[in-house]
Amino acid sequence: MYYIVTGAAGFIGANIVKALNERGETDIICVDNLTRADKFRNLVDCEIADYIDKQAFLDMLLDGAWEGEVAAVFHEGACSDTMETDGRYMMDNNYRYTVTLFEHCQAEDIPLLYASSASVYGSGLVFREERQFEAPLNVYGYSKFLFDQYLRRHWRQLTSQVVGFRYFNVYGPREQHKGRMASVAYHFFNQYLAEGKVRLFEGCAGYGNGEQRRDFVSVEDVVKVNLYFLDHPEYSGIFNVGTGRSQTFNDVAVTTINACRRARGEPPLTLAELHSRGIIEYIPFPEALKGKYQSFTEADISSLRNVGYQEPFLTVEEGVTRYVEYRLARGEGQTN
Repeated sequence: MYYIVTGAAGFIGANIVKALNERGETDIICVDNLTRADKFRNLVDCEIADYIDKQAFLDMLLDGAWEGEVAAVFHEGACSDTMETDGRYMMDNNYRYTVTLFEHCQAEDIPLLYASSASVYGSGLVFREERQFEAPLNVYGYSKFLFDQYLRRHWRQLTSQVVGFRYFNVYGPREQHKGRMASVAYHFFNQYLAEGKVRLFEGCAGYGNGEQRRDFVSVEDVVKVNLYFLDHPEYSGIFNVGTGRSQTFNDVAVTTINACRRARGEPPLTLAELHSRGIIEYIPFPEALKGKYQSFTEADISSLRNVGYQEPFLTVEEGVTRYVEYRLARGEGQTN
């Protein structure tokens, strides 16, 4: 039996492929668009059965290429650029593609585990998987929201497992290809090693400098949640995937810097010390992001806990430190 992973050369997809390998699974069909060829590096240390270009995949699937041989589909492929303005492309790539995949999986009794997004909540302050709290601020969030709504309309007709994961701010290994859409932990690491300092946004929407808060979740935990539902096909639904606690961008910056300092035998510094020494500096909040920016996110993970997922989530201090150590061990930066 094959596992199909769309977006397999991307951030979360590649981590899922690697996790399946660690379970001994190598019959994995990897689907992606390698127009950005550098993404191939995410799969170099993975064992897979085949790679299929995204443009050919749906035709092959609907033509019965793996009929009766698919154990589950992990649908991670999407355009995740929140600043994308081509709405037709976004809706076709994220919404219509997912509808087609969903309908096929239902017809063939195949579990579908797909990536939704916390962006569906927009600027709200309640992050619970309920319609009254959902108001996306951009077409990316809307494309994710629209499929979640499509799924809700079909709840009573489901023939096989369907799980949507509303990922919050994910960080960790295999995100280097994402460019400006990579996590702040990724960018802070690069900035500190290149320039000896880290830049954060000044305050906005009532928050102080660097005090905007997000639910930062390690990709390690994201993968664990995906595999939990793979192992529990009796559960379907839409679930938040975050730690359940918000932390500041300052927390991420301080943790990143101090993990780098620790690696070269230097003592940790407080936020105040880092700011006074010019190691942390604040830059004006971008005009282009005003009205389109989530200054606060914090996943309500009650639904996730209610279906039995009880694993603890890494804090920023734990997860970002591990991420920095991973990158340093791979020689991804030279300390100053």
